[in-house]
Amino acid sequence: MVSTSTIVAKCVLFIMGEKGYEKTQEDILRERAEVLFTAGKRLSDALQQLKMIEKSINARYFKLLEDMAGDDTSDRIYRLQEVNDEIYRYNKAREYAKLRYYYLIVTREAMGFRRHTWVDEIYRIPGKKKYIKSINGQIPETKTEND
Repeated sequence: MVSTSTIVAKCVLFIMGEKGYEKTQEDILRERAEVLFTAGKRLSDALQQLKMIEKSINARYFKLLEDMAGDDTSDRIYRLQEVNDEIYRYNKAREYAKLRYYYLIVTREAMGFRRHTWVDEIYRIPGKKKYIKSINGQIPETKTEND
């Protein structure tokens, strides 16, 4: 015959086991959420950096346009180089953002998510920028190319 204390002890162990399992499941969900948040945050930060560089490109480009009206070609060449340096920085930052996007997709795939349409909408990577070339003193134009 099984004693009452043995039955109670087995019930307590069973309940503790269930609570331990539930606690482990909560921990796993929490960690998954943290990993997804971190991957999304890093991508978001990378896209924010792109926006800041683009503002810098625009500011330098408008300064170049102002210099195009003058006769000093040395300022024009300097400004053109500044713009192209920022475009180079932008394209490098864009590659980093693409890598972060890839990491987010891989993380989601590893967690079992298969549809990523909303990720595409929220974290759209802008096109690569082309360098500006000055042609016989004409006003240069910026261009964007898509992959």
